[in-house]
Amino acid sequence: MKIKLDRNLWIGLGAVLIVTISLALYFGSSQASDGSEYETVAAEKGRLQDTVSATGTVRARQTALLTWQTSGTVAEVHVDTGDTVQKGELFAALDITSVPQNVILAQADLVSAQRALEDLLESGTAEARAYIALKDAREAYEDAEEYREFLNTNKITMEEVKILSVRGRFGETRKVPKIVQYKIDPDEETIADADDDLAVKKGLYEDALREYDRLVNDVDLPAAEARVAAAEAALKTAILTAPFSGTIISAESLPGDRVIMGSAAFRVDDLSHLLVDVEISEVDINSVEAGQPVILSFDAILGREYNGVVVEVARAADITQGAANFTVTVELTDVDEQVLPGMTAAVTILVTELEDVLVVPNRAVRVVENARVVYVLKDGAPTPVKIQLGATSDLVSQVAGGELQEGDLIILNPPAQQLQVGPGSGGGAQKLFHKVE
Repeated sequence: MKIKLDRNLWIGLGAVLIVTISLALYFGSSQASDGSEYETVAAEKGRLQDTVSATGTVRARQTALLTWQTSGTVAEVHVDTGDTVQKGELFAALDITSVPQNVILAQADLVSAQRALEDLLESGTAEARAYIALKDAREAYEDAEEYREFLNTNKITMEEVKILSVRGRFGETRKVPKIVQYKIDPDEETIADADDDLAVKKGLYEDALREYDRLVNDVDLPAAEARVAAAEAALKTAILTAPFSGTIISAESLPGDRVIMGSAAFRVDDLSHLLVDVEISEVDINSVEAGQPVILSFDAILGREYNGVVVEVARAADITQGAANFTVTVELTDVDEQVLPGMTAAVTILVTELEDVLVVPNRAVRVVENARVVYVLKDGAPTPVKIQLGATSDLVSQVAGGELQEGDLIILNPPAQQLQVGPGSGGGAQKLFHKVE
């Protein structure tokens, strides 16, 4: 026999069921509020680490893109991608017969320039001859000058000449005559001849002095060295060498290639020093400084973390879409062959690390009447305890002051009264939790 219930009966049964469930939930909530179902953790001392995280791209400390500085045909290539090279090592060279004429002529000019430079550096014959010529010219000039001076005093040699030793301008001694007798008036022709002779002797002396100074002071030496340097620079446009020690990242040139000025040839990176540049917000930048330790991880290298250190902190911000960010440079300290330029790195900078300090979970901190509190379970009842926070991390904060004691049972799920959830270090958004009646 089938029993058919009408629609009104079904509605009544549903209402009774809803009331029953509501009462069960209400009384269950009341029991939890009485203190039997609180989630607690003991206040204890431990380590606190505050970090700043960001992402960046790996780059080498030094990178060089080498291009050909002249046109020609590649004659030889000595390196390939992946090779480790030393500073100054030859990468490749052009066929000297295929390069422009000025490069070919530089080869001949280099030989003559080097020979001239060696002559200046090694030969003393020219200097010795110049000294003798200078000495003779000086003596002739001084004799002519002395004779002209004697004419001015109306004293000329007539009978007696006394020979005296006189110290010259360059320190040597020599014999000169001194007029001692008879006074007569020289005629104009004698004076004119003496003036002409003095001018000629002075000019010869000055020429000899300049030539001697030129040789002694190596006036031609810088010019000779410049000729050598210019010839060498012209020849170097036909070769490529390592600007620093590193690793060949790419090699574009092969023997037989025809290249022009500016053609890409090689890229070399110093992989022994890898850096990561990250952008740090202005909110966190004042806690970051050079020397702080860093942990790095890579999506391309699973299950491995690398160590690093902050090596540079920018002192000016880059403004992007109204946000101020500062570039912080991190260097890896335990780099290996798996880490390559261009990889994306997750960077965690340890800005604060405290040992053996009393800490509380951030989720337990509340704000009541503008004061931070945690609820402690005492005699089965939640009791608010005021605290002062110091350094903070994502999970816990340091208890810098207040009434909380080590061993107190901190309630992680305090009663759902109208409480403000306080952030671990202050600031930031706050959530309001309301009890549902």
